[in-house]
Amino acid sequence: MNQAARRIGKTLALVLPVVLVLSGTLAVTRVPWAASPSDAQVLTASSHRGTTESGTAAQDVLRRRLLAELQERNPGVALTDLQTEMARKPSLARYCADLARALGQAAVAKYTRLYGASSAGRRAQAWSRPVCDTSFASGVASIR
Repeated sequence: MNQAARRIGKTLALVLPVVLVLSGTLAVTRVPWAASPSDAQVLTASSHRGTTESGTAAQDVLRRRLLAELQERNPGVALTDLQTEMARKPSLARYCADLARALGQAAVAKYTRLYGASSAGRRAQAWSRPVCDTSFASGVASIR
């Protein structure tokens, strides 16, 4: 019985990492932003650069909207909207970490005004979620 368990354990130790790596690789290749080169739109240096009519960059407009939501409601609403926007406009994904970090810093500032510095970081951190990796949490930690 002991030898059978060892054999099963060794088999799993060899097969499981391979299965996990392959399934992770396949998952990454199946995401919508991993389009084949024939599907991708080629942008030139003179192409539209994500600015609005008034010349403000789309990420700046999004940043202002998210910060206003955070102040009016709570960081959870702003983080949910950030996640929604990243799914809706993958071109903004390169700004996701900066936006989430700014939300973390704004959350600490908001809770410092409302409750004082001693509990602001803890209250802000309670809203943390894995949007843009851990950028919201790093924004909270940078203010502490």
